[in-house]
Amino acid sequence: MARTFDSLIVAPVLNPDNLNTVSNVQELQTLARAGGWRLQVVPVRNETELGAAFAALKDHKTEAFLAAGDALLSNNALLIAVLATSHAIPGIHQSRQFAEAGGLISYGTKGTELGRQAGVYVGRILKGERPADLPVMQATKFETVLNLKTARALGLTVPTETLLRADEVIE
Repeated sequence: MARTFDSLIVAPVLNPDNLNTVSNVQELQTLARAGGWRLQVVPVRNETELGAAFAALKDHKTEAFLAAGDALLSNNALLIAVLATSHAIPGIHQSRQFAEAGGLISYGTKGTELGRQAGVYVGRILKGERPADLPVMQATKFETVLNLKTARALGLTVPTETLLRADEVIE
C-alpha cells in the first residue's frame, strides 16, 4: 500500500528568539497544508532544551524534523545529530555542517558561494561604491549532502536516484 502524507508529522526545530522564526513558521504552515501533512513546531532557546525537545518529538511520533538556520542550532550540530540518531528521527538541515556532523541530509547554499558573493560586495565597496547602492544578491549555487552512514543507522534505504542527485555522499 502506498504511503500517504495525511498523517505525516514533521517538526521544525526553531529558536523562537530568532527574528526569522515567525515568517519561517508561516511558510511551513502553508507548505504543510498544501502537502497534507501535520506541522509540530518545536521551540528551542538553548542547548539544554535540545534533549527534551527530541524526547518530545519521539513521544509525539514525529517522523522527521527540520533544523532551521540559526546560530544556536548550528553551534550544536553535533549534539543535534546525536540526539536525532539516538531517537531515530531523520532530519534535514540547511547547511552541510549538519550532515558532516552526522545529520541525515542537508540542502542549502554552497558555503563557497556565500564567501564569493561577500568578496564581490567588499571589492565594490573598496572601489568606492556606496553599500546602500549595491543590489541585493541571492545565492545561485546550492548543494545536497547526504550522510549514508546516518541513513543506515536510522534504518533508512536511500533510493539510488537520491544518491545520484546528491552533490556529496558521506560514507
